[in-house]
Amino acid sequence: MIFGSHAVIEAIRSGKEFEKIIMKKELSGELLRELLKAVRDRNIPYQFVPNEKLDRLTRKNHQGVIAFISEIEYQQLESILPMLYDKGIDPFILVLDQITDVRNFGSIARTAECAGIHAIVIPEKGAAQINADAIKTSSGALHIIPVCRVPNLIKTVQYLSESGLKIVAASEKGNELYSKINYNGPVAIIMGAEDTGVSNDILRKAGNIVKIPLSGKVESLNVAVATGIILFEAIRQKGSFSG
Repeated sequence: MIFGSHAVIEAIRSGKEFEKIIMKKELSGELLRELLKAVRDRNIPYQFVPNEKLDRLTRKNHQGVIAFISEIEYQQLESILPMLYDKGIDPFILVLDQITDVRNFGSIARTAECAGIHAIVIPEKGAAQINADAIKTSSGALHIIPVCRVPNLIKTVQYLSESGLKIVAASEKGNELYSKINYNGPVAIIMGAEDTGVSNDILRKAGNIVKIPLSGKVESLNVAVATGIILFEAIRQKGSFSG
């Protein structure tokens, strides 16, 4: 963490990556305007919170501003897709909607890297913080696989579709079995949180909405397990297994 407006502004100018920045609600003045401009220019997630929340995070003199340094360097999806197409590679993208649990996220990243996913897409808001726990749970996969943080997930899914990717969303509302559709070619798979699932706005962008059949009394799988099932069905069809 970095504390204080001056220190955070200098860290932004130096090019550091941030998970998010939180500021005291009562802050005002020229320094705040300078900080907000720097934050918005870099599309860094931020929020205003009561001073009590800042005090709970640290006993140091935070001066009303705490910034969380990112453990990874985020990538641009708009750079990854053209590069893959130029190499004759079908993009294989994983989109995570509203997955906020750090360990689930780390586990998903580990599975995604093993499955050969080219990039993970997450929203700026409503996503798990990529911290030391996430890195550890991913077994270091988050240092390998590109992660793209986007301001608007709905627009990004539309961009993926317009870029030639088949959009497959996993949902209990699905009317197709996950194993019965064709994953060959460029494809983006969307997974949602266990409690809320993929949002309806994003489901409407999907060409296929699939479900995993369950035989037990528990109504849903852990999202990391469900992601693994679908990703490895996709690579089975793609013939991406080696050995």
